[in-house]
Amino acid sequence: MEIILMRHGKPAFTASSRVTSLKMAEWISQYNLCDTGSDMPPQFSKTLASCALHIISSPLPRARSSLTALGREPDLIDEVFREADLPVFHIPAFRLPPIFWASVFRIMWFCGISRNVESLGIAKQRAVQAADILVTSVKVVNGPVLLMGHWVMNRLIAKELVSMGWKEYRRQGNGYWNAVIYSLL
Repeated sequence: MEIILMRHGKPAFTASSRVTSLKMAEWISQYNLCDTGSDMPPQFSKTLASCALHIISSPLPRARSSLTALGREPDLIDEVFREADLPVFHIPAFRLPPIFWASVFRIMWFCGISRNVESLGIAKQRAVQAADILVTSVKVVNGPVLLMGHWVMNRLIAKELVSMGWKEYRRQGNGYWNAVIYSLL
């Protein structure tokens, strides 16, 4: 029995090269609406997806379009698997690359500064629910279950799976399309 946590493909989102911190709210909204465009998965990801008996997905377009690129349809789409939102903070006078702002805001979020988005504690509670859904699914189908998810939530879910006795069996990497496989050895 295996649970495969896969990260979506590279989002097809092109935005300005530098923005103010306040413009990040708009940037994040646009990013959350984008899909993966023509980004194609590597063979390893295709092979993993083809082995799964049950497919679960985040509702965000970048996860859904990744499954389409893999030639798979989700059996379950649930908000519990969506990425943890980024808080936005006003830091005046700087225009920096969005990836820089996103990194700073994510670090602040991990430090417990969540502002107007769900806190790390709430996201961890959601990860418990997500892990329970995955474990139940793998028991019902008696075979591999694939989650098409996101970087932060997949890591939080992985931590819950490990606490439930699941072991990391194989890791492909941390980038887009990469996956980690968990098993009850």
